[in-house]
Formats: sequence, structure tokens, C-alpha cells
Amino acid sequence: MHLRRWVGATALAVALDSALGPSHAGQPAPRVVLVQPSGPEVPANLLRISIRFAAPVEGALLPRLTLVRAGGRQVEEPFLEQELWSPSGRILTVLMHPGRVKTGLKAQDEKGPILSVGDDVALALDGVPIKRWRVGPADENGPMASAWKLSAVRVESKQALVVALDGPIDGRDADYLAIADVRDRRVAGRARLTNGESTWTFTPSAPWRPGAYKLVVRGTLEDPAGNRLGSRFETSIDSPPGPSADALLPFAVGTSRRR
Repeated sequence: MHLRRWVGATALAVALDSALGPSHAGQPAPRVVLVQPSGPEVPANLLRISIRFAAPVEGALLPRLTLVRAGGRQVEEPFLEQELWSPSGRILTVLMHPGRVKTGLKAQDEKGPILSVGDDVALALDGVPIKRWRVGPADENGPMASAWKLSAVRVESKQALVVALDGPIDGRDADYLAIADVRDRRVAGRARLTNGESTWTFTPSAPWRPGAYKLVVRGTLEDPAGNRLGSRFETSIDSPPGPSADALLPFAVGTSRRR
């Protein structure tokens, strides 16, 4: 198994060198800080990719991005022709063509799906791979907050609350989760996603006070395949998804014992 994956990765690197050619002349390659999904595997129905750069990028970037399979064959027109930039100009969100992600549509019937289970693919910028993935089964169900596991935290400490999710969520959705106290006031702190966006960690700005809290999850939170919280991206016209609803996960921080 390890030898097969090493051979596949080597073939992919060689294919990229031969198929993608030199970088765009006169355009310096922007430095990539992070590509999300950051884990080693993506679902076959991947919908969204985010690329974080060290500095704002000038000019159109989508024409400089390619998606290549291990055999050297470039995926034909995998992206939606739209660049979604953050206000800082440092984070680009790229959408896979929805017509080739969702089944039963003309684009997928004519050109086939973008990704297939078992593929080894690479996202390349100016011919240089910036992220490699193994393609796993399609993810057809949205995140289920009821399946998440919250760690315990110590009272009067700034211990991080660690939430083990039931799977990766969209890398841009870290702030779609928040902590509220018993008075429904938002608790100040820093949130981040780790472990391939499958773990949410919250470090409070001030020590935890004893009492009741809740993790508030925005109903519009999505996973990399576009499935919303408790819903699905893959729905029919006859069965449209219902309105999004926030989820609440209560937890308590215990009181200190006096001796």
C-alpha cells in the first residue's frame, strides 16, 4: 500500500512537470500559505477550495490554476469562472463547477464528474503543485452537530475548548461557531480549525468562569462538499432543503472545590 502511494505520488509529480510547463512569464509566483481542504483526502463531490496567500495578489489568478490527475491528464474545466476574494485580497475561494458536482445535470452528463474515487490529484499554480489530495467517497450528508464531542475545561483557566467534529468543515467557517455564556453573551477568544478542519479549538481571552455555556453553530455552516448543517447539497427540485437552523450544544464549567 505504501509503495503504491509512493509510486502514485511520483507519477503525479512527473506528470505535473511535463504537462503544465513553465510558470507565467513576467508574473512572480505568489507565496501560498495554506490550501484548504488541508487534509490528505477530499470527497469526490468536493465543491470548494480556499487558497491563502502571504500577500495580496495582483491580477486574475484562476487562469493560472490547474487540476491534474496522476496519469498526467489535466482535468478539463474543473472550476467555475469566478474568483471569490476576501476583503484583504489574500484568500481566494475557488468553486468547482457545480454542474459537474451535482448529479443529473447536463454538464456532468457531457463532461463527467470532476473527481472520481481513488484518484490522486494535484492543484497547481503556474505549473507548481501547491496541494495534493487522495479522492475518497462522496460526502452526501451535512455536518451533524449532535455528533460532536466537546472537551472539558478547567474553571479559572484559559484552557482551550476542543471540539471534535464529525468530519471536516469548510476552512472559512471557523467563525461560524461561537461560545455564549448563560446570559447569551458571546465569549471573547480565538477560534481556529486544525486536523484537516475536523477539529475546532477555542481559547478564551479571559479565564473560564463557573457556570453554564453553549456552543452556538450557525445553520449556514458547510462542509467542503457544500452540505449545510443537518442538510445536503444534493437535493432535487421536488425536495428543496428547508431553511437553515442554528444548533446549540450546552456544556458547563464546574466550580472550584474548597478544602
